[in-house]
Amino acid sequence: MGIVEKIQKLKKEKNAVILAHNYQLPEVQDIADLTGDSLGLSVEASKTKADVIVFCGVHFMAETAKILSPQKTVLIPDKNAGCPMADMITAEGLRELKKKHPKAKVMCYVNTSAEVKAECDLCCTSANAEKMVERALKNEEEVIFVPDKYLAGYVSKKLNKNFILWDGYCPTHVKILPGHIQKQKEVHPTAEVLVHMECPEEVVKAADHALSTEGMCRHVKASRKKEFIIGTEIGIIHRLKNENPDKVFVPAYDEATCPNMKKITLDKVLWSLEEMRYQIEIPDNILQRASKSIQKMTEYLMD
Repeated sequence: MGIVEKIQKLKKEKNAVILAHNYQLPEVQDIADLTGDSLGLSVEASKTKADVIVFCGVHFMAETAKILSPQKTVLIPDKNAGCPMADMITAEGLRELKKKHPKAKVMCYVNTSAEVKAECDLCCTSANAEKMVERALKNEEEVIFVPDKYLAGYVSKKLNKNFILWDGYCPTHVKILPGHIQKQKEVHPTAEVLVHMECPEEVVKAADHALSTEGMCRHVKASRKKEFIIGTEIGIIHRLKNENPDKVFVPAYDEATCPNMKKITLDKVLWSLEEMRYQIEIPDNILQRASKSIQKMTEYLMD
């Protein structure tokens, strides 16, 4: 029996669902039941009857799945698959910032730990950050937006609203430079340029559209364009090609890879299911408070 067959057998035996983020290795995406962005995967997994969630992503994503499905067992196949951006902010650091701005509302990007989410009023994703500010924070005089200064800057420019920022960023997205975009446009002059909002402002300015990963997938499906320059972690290109075999996708920068996203392999998925490791545990008081920030986001989006 091959490794994929072993994984499928164990998945059925343990009533598990396998989630893979868009940046995962191609072979990991291929064995997943669901592929997508971090929050979307957690939401969909919470709707399933699975007892076990195997999250092929980074640690904060598995934590988010646990927050939304506290009754389920959530596994991450590699306990060292962290997110450098999420690690740039701590709950203690955020508490200190809140002391300096006691009247400020606090919104965190989903790319944060459960402990940080527990210190926030609202959560957001890259896809809904602009809408969240418009609906929930438009009339607030002071808003702390953590940890991604580039996503915050993008929303600030769009809505002409200032934020109190944290000096956080995605090390993978800051590797992508305007020169990389320009070089690819010279080779692919008719291609449409799509970049992630975690990219620095000058890269966003060089693009046709700044989108979340799911936004990119939806845009490409609906577009009549046949060529795309993709300015985000290159793992997403596997999914884009699978869903759009008649279109051409070129990475803006070949080395825009997240080493943490590539830590999970098929072997580790198998071992995770065999040994039920590594389980995500969140203290109840943290889980409940973190859940409120996500719930508030959901309520505003439903209005």
